[in-house]
Amino acid sequence: MCQEAARGTVSYNDLAARISSETDGDASRQAFFYRTKEEAIEFFKQILAAVIKQKHRLPNAEIIDLKFKRILIQDSTIIRLPDKFYEIFSGVRNALSTVCNARIQGVYDLLSGNFVSFSIDSYSKNDLIAAQEFDVQEGDLMLRDRGYFVLDAIDAMKHNGADSIMRYKHKTLFFDPTSLKELDLLSLLRTNGSLDIIAVTGKEKNIKVRILAAAVPEEVANIRRMRAKKEAKKKRACSYELLQLLGWTIFITTIEDTSFGIQDACNIYSLRWRIECIFKTWKSNFSFEKFHNVSELQLRILLHARLILITAAYQFLYNPIEQLVYKSSGKRLSLLKFMRFISRCLATFVNQFVKAETRDQAVRKAAQYCCYEKRNRKSFADRMEFIKLT
Repeated sequence: MCQEAARGTVSYNDLAARISSETDGDASRQAFFYRTKEEAIEFFKQILAAVIKQKHRLPNAEIIDLKFKRILIQDSTIIRLPDKFYEIFSGVRNALSTVCNARIQGVYDLLSGNFVSFSIDSYSKNDLIAAQEFDVQEGDLMLRDRGYFVLDAIDAMKHNGADSIMRYKHKTLFFDPTSLKELDLLSLLRTNGSLDIIAVTGKEKNIKVRILAAAVPEEVANIRRMRAKKEAKKKRACSYELLQLLGWTIFITTIEDTSFGIQDACNIYSLRWRIECIFKTWKSNFSFEKFHNVSELQLRILLHARLILITAAYQFLYNPIEQLVYKSSGKRLSLLKFMRFISRCLATFVNQFVKAETRDQAVRKAAQYCCYEKRNRKSFADRMEFIKLT
């Protein structure tokens, strides 16, 4: 079911034919139809949970001076669904058209290379809501973008023994912890050039955070300003203050250790793009937005089946093969190239990799077709090795 789901549309006849052709068993399409019940969704959810729990620790984690047990990235991606599911998943509607979307939330641990959780939610359940639902553990570091900027969630993480790093959200008010006088960020940045200060925020002015900021090159600042103006066109014009603040990279963190500075924050936060790459592989290679005329039950089974296959492929194929390729050839495996490769020859490649006598052959193929070209920019794995947390 997982393999067929990743190819796109799945019919009961396809499943029955595959079972019949690849095994000694025989099944009818009606047999699959009768098993597509609520219990089937629960079954697939349990399988996905079991796959996620199978931890595979990356060797990169061993060379990092670990202050944190996990470095978590939370992000979401939107997938287009058939319009008939609008009342269930919501989406975007106007006088001319209706678009149905679902939102998939993922939490990924950089140190282990594993996903911690997935959820398939309605489009109306935005990132602000999701930010307050995930339970962190003591020793976690959470990386989130502005869409998850909820002060109560930041405070709750700190009380649970976890830290966070987030990008500054414009119009958030900060106050001097002693005088409780409002801080003028733009004025402070213009005066000092960079910032590393303690502030308080929140309605009660009782949430303690640290503001880290550093100037960016003017070229980068201008690109940010052009993007901000373009995104604001349909809403309202960007304020002068916002455009000026885009000349700095500003982080809000609860890490109090002063040896952890703005460069450390930039290095770690830059790894957030990893989950963006993973989401891109879903949509590019595993038919994530391809559906035929299915019921809600079938739709949810299809989504979970695709998540199971993608998660298993990432944790049990990409992670170990990335290490083997680097050990044997010194090359770095590209996530996008590798997922594209196995989406076309998954069964054959898995059969080679799991057998001791053909495993080296599978690794050589991955090294030949799925590695980065020579370039000056460091790969994700290279950048992970340079992170030092004290």
